[in-house]
Amino acid sequence: MHEIRYSKEFNKDFIKLKRKAEKGNQEANYLLKLIIKATVKLRADKEAGKKVPRKLWPKEYIKKYGLTNLWKFNLDSYWRMIYTITGREIDLFLIYLEYLNHKEYDRKFKY
Repeated sequence: MHEIRYSKEFNKDFIKLKRKAEKGNQEANYLLKLIIKATVKLRADKEAGKKVPRKLWPKEYIKKYGLTNLWKFNLDSYWRMIYTITGREIDLFLIYLEYLNHKEYDRKFKY
């Protein structure tokens, strides 16, 4: 079992998402369920996502987080979640960096 943490940006967006879902926003509720489902999978297997090749890493991530690895998890055919793995084998943490739709993902990763 791996501990899940959120970047400041992810946490801020996730709180907003929860509030929207609580107010009855269907898309927010759907996305929230996808993230929760992904968290269950990632707690069991930290490499359930796909490793992003270094040449595709957005410079803003490198600068902001000082990455040594970067992963994406396809929440569904439209939504993506980006995360990194830190720590030692005994004390591993998955840090969620961002969730974004497919179009934003393609733009950020220059596909």
